[in-house]
Amino acid sequence: MYGQMSTVAFVGVEARPVEVQVRITPGNPSFQIVGLPDKAVAESKERVRNAMHAVGLGMPYKHLTVNLAPADLPKEGSHFDLAIILGLMVAMGAVAPDAVAGYAAFGELALDGSIRAVPGALPAAIGANAIGKGLICPAESGPEAAWAGDAVEVLAPPHLLSLVNHFKGFQTLSRPTPRLDRDPKPLLDLADVKGQESAKRALEVAAAGGHNLLMVGPPGSGKSMLAARLPSILPPLTPEEMLEVSMVHSLAGELLGGRIAIDRPFRAPHHSASMASLVGGGSRPRPGEVSLAHLGVLFLDELPEFQPNVLDALRQPLEPGETVIARANHRIAYPSRIQLIAAMNPCKCGGAGPGMSCKRGPRCAEDYQARISGPLLDRIDLQIEVPAVSAADLALPAPTEGSIEVRARVAAARERQRTRLAEKGIKGSRTNSDLAGATLDAIATPDAAGVLLLKQACDRLGLTARGYHRTLKVARTLADLDGADVVGRIHIAEALSYRGETLRQARSAA
Repeated sequence: MYGQMSTVAFVGVEARPVEVQVRITPGNPSFQIVGLPDKAVAESKERVRNAMHAVGLGMPYKHLTVNLAPADLPKEGSHFDLAIILGLMVAMGAVAPDAVAGYAAFGELALDGSIRAVPGALPAAIGANAIGKGLICPAESGPEAAWAGDAVEVLAPPHLLSLVNHFKGFQTLSRPTPRLDRDPKPLLDLADVKGQESAKRALEVAAAGGHNLLMVGPPGSGKSMLAARLPSILPPLTPEEMLEVSMVHSLAGELLGGRIAIDRPFRAPHHSASMASLVGGGSRPRPGEVSLAHLGVLFLDELPEFQPNVLDALRQPLEPGETVIARANHRIAYPSRIQLIAAMNPCKCGGAGPGMSCKRGPRCAEDYQARISGPLLDRIDLQIEVPAVSAADLALPAPTEGSIEVRARVAAARERQRTRLAEKGIKGSRTNSDLAGATLDAIATPDAAGVLLLKQACDRLGLTARGYHRTLKVARTLADLDGADVVGRIHIAEALSYRGETLRQARSAA
């Protein structure tokens, strides 16, 4: 007796097809699962056995072999339970093979036969559609899977018995309805920040072009306060971006109630975070904070307090917008196109800086800032000093301009970028920070005066090739905020002013 059922295995955000093959043969009673299963898959034998009894079916008193093909692809997670039990029921004749032939199954079994939700319903539905099949998933995951599109047939039974009754025609399972989170998180307003006009300007530039930003200033100067208000000036996610973000969050099990993400992610891990938690990985690879912040913000407060090797692990994701985790038997890639926002004190005690005194002198600042490597700093487009806020600033009335006004300018600049990229037929780039190569030269080449200033900066300030290109990207964003078609000298000059920390470090090392 033989039965088979389709399911998926995750390699990064990609759902690869897996065929569950069940063979019942005479011999000593046993239940074997082969095909590189992990511990969770191997334990499905007991969940399947008890779920079968829960719906009134006994396990065959024979030799049972379950093969998860392809056999060389590692199988991880409990979501194989539903496919295994359906393949077994087909082999026993309890379910007709034609009834399940057009579906892939995805879900964990409880001992009472109910089907429990598991992470990854959205990418599983997309993966099932790629092989021309519908998806059978838990009832809790149905609204999430329904976002894969109307072309994907989705069955979301709460219990194994209701699924069997559907196949036998005793009841009908209706298609689940996609859900949106109707209660978006309240956003903090930029009008709450008094003073710090230069820092607000840098934050606006970062939001308009998707640039990375480092803020250096003494404790209490408002660095974390500014970073927390960045989401309030960012444009909303497009429908396509919602699905991209939700794919990663679905794998991490962070979509509650099947509601897809509608807000740009804002992740702020503690400085004690390990490398696996920040960039992903582990014995059972999972997306890290850098991937969970995809198309959003990754905020690293107290930047030098992170382990140096952990920070340097960010260098690779920041360039291509992808985190690649290599293992001996497979390679996993997670999308990681983020906006890195970092904050730090000028020294360990926080006393260095204009108008302040550090008891340990320059050595304190040098040792503290040396924890951040030059290559990582070179990847940060905007590097600004945030001075201490005076009592006179705090006594001022609230600013008249808040997040609404800044967000309108950011949205207008982003629309100019989108229109320009569409007119030139450039794909794969969303903002100026994504530009590279010939595309950057064609879009961000400054006028004659700007070219001259940039050449002088390269000669006198020691700009690296990466620093040169990132200065062009920031200058292009500044021109977009001004509504200018051509990058001018004034835009180059302002862009160069935002690379202060990198250039200062380069000069001190010379």
